[in-house]
Amino acid sequence: MTDQNLAIVVLAAGQGTRMKSATPKLLHPLAGMPIVGHVLATAKQLDAAHVVSVVRHERDRLVEVISVDLPESVIVDQDEVPGTGRAVELAVAALPADFSGDVLVVNGDVPLLDAGTLRELIEKHRAGGAAATILSSFPADATGYGRIVRTESGHLDRIVEHKDATDAEREIGEINAGIYLFGLSQLRDQLAALTTDNAQGEKYLTDVIGLLRTAGFDVDALPVSESWLVEGINDRAQLSEAAAKLNALIVRTWQLAGVTIQDPATTWIDVKTRLAPDVTILPGTQLRGATVVETGAVIGPDTTLLDCEVGENATVKRTDGTLAVIGAGATVGPFAYLRPGTILGADGKIGTFVETKNAVIGAGTKLAHFNYVGDAQVGEKSNLGAGVITANYDGVNKHRTEIGSHVRASTNTVFVAPVRMGDGAYTGAGTIVRKDVPAGALALTVAPQRNIEGWVAQKRPGTDAATAAEESGE
Repeated sequence: MTDQNLAIVVLAAGQGTRMKSATPKLLHPLAGMPIVGHVLATAKQLDAAHVVSVVRHERDRLVEVISVDLPESVIVDQDEVPGTGRAVELAVAALPADFSGDVLVVNGDVPLLDAGTLRELIEKHRAGGAAATILSSFPADATGYGRIVRTESGHLDRIVEHKDATDAEREIGEINAGIYLFGLSQLRDQLAALTTDNAQGEKYLTDVIGLLRTAGFDVDALPVSESWLVEGINDRAQLSEAAAKLNALIVRTWQLAGVTIQDPATTWIDVKTRLAPDVTILPGTQLRGATVVETGAVIGPDTTLLDCEVGENATVKRTDGTLAVIGAGATVGPFAYLRPGTILGADGKIGTFVETKNAVIGAGTKLAHFNYVGDAQVGEKSNLGAGVITANYDGVNKHRTEIGSHVRASTNTVFVAPVRMGDGAYTGAGTIVRKDVPAGALALTVAPQRNIEGWVAQKRPGTDAATAAEESGE
């Protein structure tokens, strides 16, 4: 149910220079989603009446993502006045005139903060009657962070920045996590009082806390259960740390749901991947995007699947697959490459050093080794021997190959598309199929074999081969 008394402001205007990247910081991928996508997903779970996203740097690229992930969000552009206080000021101005509830301010670069923690913050704020409630944390090292100084009654008295703190205040382990919940009327009044009269020339949202205390309002601080929940991402090192933490949480979640993951340290699973009970994941496996794996399937080792579907009891070993469908009971790998559009039917096989692309392969059909099948349709229970390929590109256009059911294509057969081979047909070894083959026919392109006697002795005299031939006595 929509919380009619809640508005969420997502701060997404920062430049993120410490990433040293042409990609905006908030769009760097994390477990299959952009960093800001995790924040938007959490905001969506809270079902607020209003969401406002404040953007500036690379705004069009960010708006494109926000519009997909949280289309109900109102987009506000930060103007030339810098600072988080100014961003929130503009966001508040974009709220409907009749809104009078609470305003939750979250940072777009804090992706691990979950909806449960924010719900706890909302409940504490509304039960306590404070003008504002913030999240705090107790990191292992508080150096550089603003310290939470509390009153004797336990309310927040003030936030002291590290550089301004006394030695005694620097001993405080509780820090400001940068997540705020305000009553709108009090917030609006104090935002109007913010100035840029500071070293950075910015309007700071943290100053609102001090203004509220000066005005006599209570402010509360709620410590989070784990400091990593509120850790922001500013550089690539922090991104990798967040990725490792999030992945560990994802892996453990699937383990508790009945999935066997032999080596969590080398297994990476994106947040949108779905696994059924009794799936087994072997070491070195990456399951990315919207990959779905059904019960009883075994994936890995050393396998990467992106946006793939794997059926019940299938086995996928040392394989790279993208946008592929693997049927129930099928086997894939080792060293297979499944490109987009591959559909392998139930109990089928794509074996060693096989590449497929835009190919529908029927139930029970086997491509056991050294095959390339692209832009093709292969029927049921056919067998393509070692080295069989479809030659689908004529240098200008791609063409399709159609191979029927119960076909036997012998070693090193080449299907030169466009071409069709009927049900139950065979080819001889080394056949080049340029014309359609009727059902039940045998296709051969065999030239007479010529043996040139004495060729090695004449053309390669003195070689080991010539000596061996001479000594054989034949």
